[in-house]
Amino acid sequence: MPPLSLLVFVVGTGSLGAEIAAVRLLSPYFGASTVVWANTIGVVLVALSVGYWLGGRLADRHPHMRGLCLLALAAAALLALVPFAADPLLGLAVDALDSISAGAFFGSLVAVLVLVAVPVLLLGAVSPYAIRLAVSSVEEAGTVAGRLYALSTAGSLVGTLLSALLLIPLIGTRRTFLVFALAIAVMAVLGLRPARRYALAPAAIAVLIVLPVGTLKAETNRGRVVYETDTEYQYARVVETSDGSRYLELNEGQAQHSIYHPDSVLTDDVWDGHLVLPFAARDSAPRRVAILGNAAGTTSRAYEQFFPGTRVDGVEIDPELSEIGRRYFGMDNPQLRLFHEDARPFLRRANAPYDVISVDAYRQPYIPFYLTTREFFETVRDRLTPDGVLVVNAGHPEGQDELEEVLTATMGDVFTHVLRDPIEPTNTLIVASRRPLSPSRIRAALPTLPAGLRRTASNAANRLAPPLRGGRVYTDDEAPVEWLIDKSIVDYASGGQ
Repeated sequence: MPPLSLLVFVVGTGSLGAEIAAVRLLSPYFGASTVVWANTIGVVLVALSVGYWLGGRLADRHPHMRGLCLLALAAAALLALVPFAADPLLGLAVDALDSISAGAFFGSLVAVLVLVAVPVLLLGAVSPYAIRLAVSSVEEAGTVAGRLYALSTAGSLVGTLLSALLLIPLIGTRRTFLVFALAIAVMAVLGLRPARRYALAPAAIAVLIVLPVGTLKAETNRGRVVYETDTEYQYARVVETSDGSRYLELNEGQAQHSIYHPDSVLTDDVWDGHLVLPFAARDSAPRRVAILGNAAGTTSRAYEQFFPGTRVDGVEIDPELSEIGRRYFGMDNPQLRLFHEDARPFLRRANAPYDVISVDAYRQPYIPFYLTTREFFETVRDRLTPDGVLVVNAGHPEGQDELEEVLTATMGDVFTHVLRDPIEPTNTLIVASRRPLSPSRIRAALPTLPAGLRRTASNAANRLAPPLRGGRVYTDDEAPVEWLIDKSIVDYASGGQ
């Protein structure tokens, strides 16, 4: 029979380890914003609180080790089911996000409630149950309770560090849940008699751990999935169509983050705008460019063909996307230097000026707030040459302009000149510079541009328009971008304005 202290410690590791793994499970669908973290932490705390109450009640009614171990075994079984229930449940949640006005807040709240609330509740019931069994006299109640709760908290700390630093990077999210479930199940079975009768539960969990993870999200209407992986940061897959074109989809799969056509480096999409919009302020091809959010290298590949002398610094936080770019997207520009780090720290440390900085790091619809603030755009300005140009890809639900208005206001607080290119119904390229911007400057540059780029530049000049008005300026201290995005999704889905 396991010591109560060991059982409480192992259960503690599972409760907080499951919280970290749950955020990881939700991130491909809802992002990892403060909203998602708040929902997860809030649900876990409420579940633990209810579990403490329930555990005390159960312990008074069934004050024996068998009852405690059966409770822990039930929690382990439910914990093991979480990653298998996640795919269909979260798929439905994303459909709801698209069709019934459920944004990151409501979608992630419902998901974490259904997935982890009950197993965490049962795990929370273990500590008060164990205290009831361990206390033999009133005089030692405080000492026993303090010791067991200290062990539970220590276990939670170990579980947090194990899941975040070791288990998730090495064996993945699904197996992380299963490892915690297995440890709890083994402890529980050791306290049950006859143990062989209940040994099937941990044995089944062990079998699930060694089984191949298999396909994550193979379904797609666009084409055939030729590669997919769950990286350290996100879910990624490559979809290939019948003509050999390839598309990089991330997380919820509602947008393409890189495109490869076998017969052209142009995409007839937002990536092409990054090539020509700098000529709204510049008279010559850029010598040095930074792409913040390089993904699989669509823009850098186009620079190789049209501006082979331009040095490109591609910044991509996820190194596995660079590997995907080399393997599937022809990312072999000899002038490309890759930096696998977050865009803002990279830019802060950059020691040479850029002629163009392209920001394509907004993983729609949930974007990092610190890339939308005045302080960020001040850093961008300081890293640009006097005639340098900033091009920002602002994705948004069709007809919803709130994000563009906020970005325009914030960029306009830093840069003297701002224009917009509504290149797609769901994408606007916002252009900013200290030098005057105009479509006529693009038209004047047409004869000097490569022939294959002139039609793209002419179309961009025709679209270029004054910026939208009405947004507020975001700062590092106050940038409620998650709520802004959720409101846009809700308004779009409900047909509101």
